[in-house]
Amino acid sequence: MAKITGALEYHSSGRKGKIEVISSKPCLTSRDLSLAYSPGVAEPCLEIEKNPEDAYKYTAKGNLVAVVSNGTAVLGLGNIGALAGKPVMEGKGVLFKRFADIDVFDIELNSEDPDEIIRACQLLEPTFGGINLEDIKAPECFYIEEELKKTMNIPVFHDDQHGTAIISSAALINALELINKKIEQIRIVVNGAGASAIACANLAISLGVKRENLIMCDTKGVIYQGRSEGMNKYKERFAVDTPLRTLEEAANGADVIFGLSSKGAFTPDMVRKMAANPIIFAMANPDPEITPEEAHAVRGDVLIATGRSDYPNQVNNVLGFPFIFRGALDVRATTINEEMKKAAVFALAELAREECPESVCRAYGNVKFSFGRDYIIPKPFDPRALLRVAPAIAKAAMDSGVARQPIADMAKYVEHLESLQGKAKETMRLIINKAKCDPKRIVFPEGDNEKILRAAQILIEEGIAKPILIGNRDNINAKMEELGLDFNGGITIIDPSNFNKSEEYAQELFSLRQRKGLTLSEARRILTRKSRTHFGCMMVRQGDADTLLSGIDTHYHETIRPALEVIGKQAGLSSVHGLYMMVFKKGTFLLADTTVSIEPTAEELAETAILAAETARMFDIEPTIAMLSFSNFGSGQHPQALKVKKATEIVKEKAPGLIIDGEMQSDTAVVTEILQKSFPFASLKEAANILIFPDLNSGNICYKLLHHLGGAEAIGPILMGMKKPVHVLQRGDDVDDIVNMAAIAVVDAQIS
Repeated sequence: MAKITGALEYHSSGRKGKIEVISSKPCLTSRDLSLAYSPGVAEPCLEIEKNPEDAYKYTAKGNLVAVVSNGTAVLGLGNIGALAGKPVMEGKGVLFKRFADIDVFDIELNSEDPDEIIRACQLLEPTFGGINLEDIKAPECFYIEEELKKTMNIPVFHDDQHGTAIISSAALINALELINKKIEQIRIVVNGAGASAIACANLAISLGVKRENLIMCDTKGVIYQGRSEGMNKYKERFAVDTPLRTLEEAANGADVIFGLSSKGAFTPDMVRKMAANPIIFAMANPDPEITPEEAHAVRGDVLIATGRSDYPNQVNNVLGFPFIFRGALDVRATTINEEMKKAAVFALAELAREECPESVCRAYGNVKFSFGRDYIIPKPFDPRALLRVAPAIAKAAMDSGVARQPIADMAKYVEHLESLQGKAKETMRLIINKAKCDPKRIVFPEGDNEKILRAAQILIEEGIAKPILIGNRDNINAKMEELGLDFNGGITIIDPSNFNKSEEYAQELFSLRQRKGLTLSEARRILTRKSRTHFGCMMVRQGDADTLLSGIDTHYHETIRPALEVIGKQAGLSSVHGLYMMVFKKGTFLLADTTVSIEPTAEELAETAILAAETARMFDIEPTIAMLSFSNFGSGQHPQALKVKKATEIVKEKAPGLIIDGEMQSDTAVVTEILQKSFPFASLKEAANILIFPDLNSGNICYKLLHHLGGAEAIGPILMGMKKPVHVLQRGDDVDDIVNMAAIAVVDAQIS
């Protein structure tokens, strides 16, 4: 196996290995300690003694999986032993956590006796919600899993078998669709007779492949009826009555060959003799049975998948096991059965046929993926896999009667899964749900931009908004056709050069700006040829759209200026203001002003605070506001600190119901203990959730540092103080960002 530069340093630097245990409850005070351990811990112990199912309520059991191995078949390394296999098992734990938020303990058992491994797993049942068997050689792995499934009441899943089978079967279904062949008619050859090969063969038959049309080969050749050499009861199930004796003979005329064997096992001559549009799954690791280059050199109609990330169509188990266990754990399934495995197959196959998110394309070097010969299986970093596979598993478990805790509302379950991908997802789901209750007309001046078009499709499909695209109609339609987008009549395209209200808009713009040096002819030119943002803002002003979202191709001020010229700020305000929502794992903070006011006055700071409170309520957050400074309640008498103090007083006078205080330092604002111990007189009794900065320098610097160094997810910028809702995109925003900001704009329009 080739060495990967930096792998040893990666594993040895800092804290050794790849995992650690982190407490999910506070343990900072003597009271915390008494609750976490003695004497308080006795109470849940007694409850579990009375009702064992309460272990899922009071302990981590329901989200805890054991990755169990004896190291006898580790990756492509073979039997390297339990201890040497530990880095792989730790890595498996990292993937469980990263992709499905499942906690893992890796259990390396120093035994090659299958009965000892069975007994060890049985003894672990009180601790874990599920067991993932890993890197145990065949045929012992079959016996171990069979016995555990018979005797245990939690899901047991040998990923080397079923994970590979599930992912490759999903790819097979899509490959057959592309070449227009029926699964019950194909002839398939499986090369390899180990754990994954036998599982792939079993699942293929379960999905419709006729047993007589499947030939399995091992290092001795074809597994045929009457063969005695190198046989076991698991291979015997695939023995067929055939005169074929070699892999080369079996592959002749085959529609599909599955390779779960070794480098170079498939020759160009074998590929040449396969049926038309041959499907080749060369899944040996780290080097496939045949490379795509070698296969395509023989014939152009080959459809090939491998286990390698540097080739198209990677069969990667990470698309399966985290989400399979997620769904199984969430319904407390007693097993992972055939129905659940098939549900995962179809969920993954369907996902590959959907449009691939831009975030996934970006993760793979901005390569565009669309369903076809080079994209028959989703990419491992596709965030939708969790949202498709886990619910499919949960539903199949319920339908097949193995779920002890059925899910009543599957839509809410999907929202819960979304929240596992980050608090920002959970926050945005609340906003999106609000938007869907009353979708508004949202105008996009950059209507021919690819990202805008893709976002518009999502907005229509999910019922979030009613998009209006501004631009040349022919160009937009051509772009839609190029991208394969079909809005089914749900889109409105406005071409300013021939819109029936263009002259009305020009007259209105001239009326607004005639004393600012603008002529009528210039107003016409701006609206029809120069600035689609001006045109979009005029649509909002005149009531032909409810809100506007722009800026994906322009600088921030190029959206703000037309909005101020055409729509203007709210009456009584001295300025408009910008806010970012910063979402941490343990809380959400609104930061302002982060984008607009460079050197605000005390009055402008007060406006920012009041508007931020209104925005917080839009997100169902009850505002508590800290006015930030380098000074704590008069400890500094610098004009900057006095400005913040004055702003606080203005807010208290104008909005006496708001919980607000200042001036205060940032740690005072966010650490409840500091507030309560050092400043008991403060109006704030707990950490604030809105932070108002004394100037744009500090606000802008802070939100970017929190985003990039503090791990916060940033939602925004949210523009506050306009007469009618206008919002600004950041250059470089992806499709998901656009959809999120569109939802915010819609909700803003609902309450405006």
